[in-house]
Amino acid sequence: MPRAPKLASFPAIRGALRFYQVCSVITGVGLLLLCAEMVLKYTPLHVELFLGGSGGFLWFAPVVEGPEGLESTGDGINLSLGILIVHGWFYVVYLFACFRIWSLMRWQFWRFLLLASGGIIPFLSFFMEAAVARDVKRYLAEREAAASASVAALPVDRSQPAPEGTR
Repeated sequence: MPRAPKLASFPAIRGALRFYQVCSVITGVGLLLLCAEMVLKYTPLHVELFLGGSGGFLWFAPVVEGPEGLESTGDGINLSLGILIVHGWFYVVYLFACFRIWSLMRWQFWRFLLLASGGIIPFLSFFMEAAVARDVKRYLAEREAAASASVAALPVDRSQPAPEGTR
């Protein structure tokens, strides 16, 4: 059983939680865009989204079967490819956010694997973000309440004179 996080690490945990929450939402949205892009490209629709070029501001260009698989026919900026690249690189940032909150909270390894799967299973990052935020905030509040209760329960040493200005 892992040890509990130290009270001194609570500010770092709060920062890591905020970073994780932002990364979870961005990763979740990116994954949904990636799924939509894959549906457009790999179903009978066979199109990709482009920005600019001969089709106008935003337009769908057909994808055709070539000697090396599916090939784009559009010109301009391939937004479908951009979504794929951005999600892939941001998933690395998301994994860092997962690792940071996981290590600071000293959770078991299976929990890290569950957090990491939020970037590859559609909608899971949104559910994980809500659950992790709820669990971490509740844990921190309970530990801080217990710590302040134990400090309040300590006997006061009245044999020492009170410091100047506190009487």
